[in-house]
Amino acid sequence: MPRWTPDGPLDLTEPAQLRDARGFSPSLRRYAPPPELADVIRRFWVPVWSLPDGEVSVQRVLQYPVCQVVLGSTGGQLVGPHSGLSTQELAGRGWAVGVMLQPAPGLALAGGPVAGLTNERRDLATVTALDGAGLLAGVRAVLGDDPAEVTRQQEACALVAEALAVLAPVDAEGRLVNAVVEYVEGEREVQRVGQVCAKFDIGERALQRLLRRRIGLSPKWLIQRRRLHDAADLLRIGAPVDLARVAAELGYADQAHFTRDFRAVTGLTPGEFSAEPPARG
Repeated sequence: MPRWTPDGPLDLTEPAQLRDARGFSPSLRRYAPPPELADVIRRFWVPVWSLPDGEVSVQRVLQYPVCQVVLGSTGGQLVGPHSGLSTQELAGRGWAVGVMLQPAPGLALAGGPVAGLTNERRDLATVTALDGAGLLAGVRAVLGDDPAEVTRQQEACALVAEALAVLAPVDAEGRLVNAVVEYVEGEREVQRVGQVCAKFDIGERALQRLLRRRIGLSPKWLIQRRRLHDAADLLRIGAPVDLARVAAELGYADQAHFTRDFRAVTGLTPGEFSAEPPARG
């Protein structure tokens, strides 16, 4: 039976990706997972970069509440959810094949509650649920000397999907945490933890235990991160922004509260972020 391969790259804007302070982001394509792994994988992401000698780009990401498997020219890693602003330095030439997972499989890959992996990275070779070394060798062989070629990227994603199929099917608790995260991320009207509890008929303490075990973070964090993603989208329109209107649209009581939240995580005020150069490759 022929191996599944993804369709062409996805056309979507990623609110989590803040680029670097100059607006630079590497060439980046995203691919959808096979339908049968929709509870395990959100999407694949494949950046390729080539920077002049001596130049370093610090890419900034407001990560989603999920684990990621990242295979690159320098090795393989299991990356846990990051509670703050995640940064990655790029230099020289390189590539990566990343897998943004759903919340559910983090428990199996971490080998226990995901709280132990929050803000951490592990060498993929130490992750017992996968043959990390074999997977990395296979991806390197597929990409060869042309990692920017779409067909090679699709084949690499297919190889990774095949390896991650061992994580399916997810359990009932995994399906629940997937649904909770999808609800919070998809509904801007969700501003309070009580709304999540009511939606899923679950007590607040039970919800806290569920999220700490499966994503290593709190319900309150989950809502705030969604708001920051929404804020990044609203602030990067390339024109002067009415910050009071943005704060109100995101459900903040006032602009000062919005500014404090945004600066606490990104290190920038909303106005400073909005004034940064537009995206460039």
